[in-house]
Amino acid sequence: MAALRALRWRRRLPGLVPRRLLGTAESPEERPQFPGASAEFAERLEFIQPNVLAGIPVYRVMDRQGHVLRPSEDPQLPKEQVLKLYKTMTLLNTMDRILYESQRQGRISFYMTNYGEEGTHVGSAAALEASDLVFGQYREAGVLLYRGYPLELFMAQCYGNASDPGKGRQMPVHYGCPERHFVTISSPLATQIPQAVGAAYAIKRADASRAVVCYFGEGAASEGDAHAGFNFAATLECPIVFFCRNNGYAISTPTSEQYRGDGIAARGPGYGLLSIRVDGNDVFAVYNATREARRRAVAENQPFLIEAMTYRIGHHSTSDDSSAYRSVDEVNYWDKQDHPISRLRHYMANRGWWDEEEEKGWRKSSRKMVLEAFEQAEREPKPPPHLLFSDVYLEMPPRLRRQRAELERHLETYGEHYPLQQFQK
Repeated sequence: MAALRALRWRRRLPGLVPRRLLGTAESPEERPQFPGASAEFAERLEFIQPNVLAGIPVYRVMDRQGHVLRPSEDPQLPKEQVLKLYKTMTLLNTMDRILYESQRQGRISFYMTNYGEEGTHVGSAAALEASDLVFGQYREAGVLLYRGYPLELFMAQCYGNASDPGKGRQMPVHYGCPERHFVTISSPLATQIPQAVGAAYAIKRADASRAVVCYFGEGAASEGDAHAGFNFAATLECPIVFFCRNNGYAISTPTSEQYRGDGIAARGPGYGLLSIRVDGNDVFAVYNATREARRRAVAENQPFLIEAMTYRIGHHSTSDDSSAYRSVDEVNYWDKQDHPISRLRHYMANRGWWDEEEEKGWRKSSRKMVLEAFEQAEREPKPPPHLLFSDVYLEMPPRLRRQRAELERHLETYGEHYPLQQFQK
């Protein structure tokens, strides 16, 4: 009866423990009953050290020579799918080289390469269902490429021409495709994280048997939006997979200056997220982790956090010179010794699925495909200027109609001072 009375008192005053129970933690009935955590009492003053636990291990399937380390972990993907993984990664690599050079030549205004991170894109994309909703950051072009997004539309978006689905309103590499369930990328870091959680909650409410996958970098994980998103996803039990690409640098800031804890995966348990750290340069490890996280997220309405350890071989963007904050030897190590493309190529060669002649032929044909799309994008005119005012309101308000009319009058009067021949009529 005394225990019952104490329990009733505790329910009336959450957070308080009856005086008669203080200091007596011997019996199971007298363990802490605080609603905010499950724990034991301690009688010694001791602060928790941040390094008391060993680092979270990095899950991998293959070694750097493409040998599967444990046969039970081999996803046993058919040859056709493995070839698709490889060809998507190498095609992305080719597209990056051509568009990076086009920016350096002044043909487009901006670009971000994906060198070294191709395995995180393609391994995760292959593990998803086509209907799963993707929120990218700005370095997930490989996800769209794996889903069949045409090279012509990649080029059109970067050139902002009349074929660009975004009608030239976004800066380059800010892709989007409703038909492929890929939400349009926006520049501000981490804003997509709480948005993705909201979408996952809506999917849960609709009982749609879909998952949301939200990509971001370890630098974006320092933004407040990331913490809010993690907490909402856990408390609302949303079917979402948070996919963090930890590539070593947030623009020019190395991870050693970003955080003192054990990376990003270590934050997951504190929010109630099932978490794993994987080798992002091992496409099979990424595939296995994403596939299982996606399956359980849908089946159990649980959020998952994947931290994919990789390395950003390229500059952060064309606005960055990474030689100012890291050595050439460091970059060369990851490019030559631990690249996701070379690792998968070793695997295919070990299986007799790929040889030097096939490599040369594919590299030549893929470059030709990219250049053809590139040349087509350059020939396309820019979108007509009147699109500056459309697609915001269902019915254009009077103030925008007045502004559009003012622009039209201005161009009629002073059109010779503008390159109007470059714009679609």
